[in-house]
Amino acid sequence: AALTVKFLTKRFISEYDPDLEDTYTSEELVDQQPVLLKVMDTADQDGPVNCERYLRWASAFLVVYSIEDKRSFAGCRRYLDVLAAHGGGCARARPVLLLGNKLDMEPYRQVTKAEGLSLAAAFGCAFFEVSACLGHEAVRHVFHEAVREVRRAAPRRPLALAEERPCAPTAARPGPAALSTVTYKEMPSVARAKLVTVKSSRAQSKRKAPALTLLKGFKIF
Repeated sequence: AALTVKFLTKRFISEYDPDLEDTYTSEELVDQQPVLLKVMDTADQDGPVNCERYLRWASAFLVVYSIEDKRSFAGCRRYLDVLAAHGGGCARARPVLLLGNKLDMEPYRQVTKAEGLSLAAAFGCAFFEVSACLGHEAVRHVFHEAVREVRRAAPRRPLALAEERPCAPTAARPGPAALSTVTYKEMPSVARAKLVTVKSSRAQSKRKAPALTLLKGFKIF
């Protein structure tokens, strides 16, 4: 939740309702191309046992753990197993990114970067370490990289007839005459991406923070 809010508002929240699940929408410009990005922040209380609601909905998945929590990292494998099974073992079908959060808590690290890289390599997914309370740019880069992964995995768009140009005159020869050549270009379409952030474990907050109305009415807790 903190990563999602940081990406959308550039603000850091330290307290939130861990049971709250919501979907946010943001218009982004990724590599000079507009994209309508929808982000679902999940609230799985018992792990990935009831995740059908977002398995087919999403274009990509961000699996998040805390680098200062070994149990959180161990729980990531359960999600990665489910996502791998859903994608038929092909990570390119529905891209998955493994994120180690709380990089600002380096002195209390329980999960090494090498362990994160190893787990990501085992499942063929991208790996990043970030911090929701530090700079916004690193968090923004991760979400934009998820969009790039979706674009790479997407099939080529259909070709549309662009224009006809007359052929240069050629010597007569047997067979049908060529009257014109046709050039093609990619058909423009509205880019969309749906991302799901899943947490293998989230610490319960001591109290609920007051609701804030941000981003055109989105409620952030």
